[in-house]
Amino acid sequence: MEHISVITAIAHPLRRRMIDHLQLHGETQVGTFARVLDAQVGSVSHHLRMLEKAGVVERVDAPDGDGRASWWRLARRSFTWSSNDYESPADALLAREAQRANVRHQLDLLQRWYRVSPQSEATGFSTDSLAWATQEELSDLQTRLNAMVDEWRRGIDREDGQDRMPVFFFAHGFPTEV
Repeated sequence: MEHISVITAIAHPLRRRMIDHLQLHGETQVGTFARVLDAQVGSVSHHLRMLEKAGVVERVDAPDGDGRASWWRLARRSFTWSSNDYESPADALLAREAQRANVRHQLDLLQRWYRVSPQSEATGFSTDSLAWATQEELSDLQTRLNAMVDEWRRGIDREDGQDRMPVFFFAHGFPTEV
């Protein structure tokens, strides 16, 4: 179970974009964040400190040794939670709001893809499935999917000279009525 401070830290829209940027591009300087995310340096620094306090990002030395520049990297790559994990009604509410913000972010990315996909030569995919499962079996599916995606990501050699584009993958598994 994630501590609620981690969940609230990553739920902020600008912080989520910062996390996404770090996942794709690795170590990043504050000024680069400001330019890429169209945000003020002071605001970026504030949000990085919030993520640092939650253990999501960490400071790193500048690649060129310039001690004046502030560089950051992810301290961790994945986050998993459910509002059911929290006994406190206030924490459960914060976790639900974070889940909603996460789904909005995912759907925004999907809608953006569909708006540009007719002009793009890149193809995406959609997948879904319906099955019977216990809560433990659903948790096992989540664990297996996370492991598979992590293995797939580690297998990509970004230095092999091939032309790559950012790819976003998301899946949801949840109890439902049919």
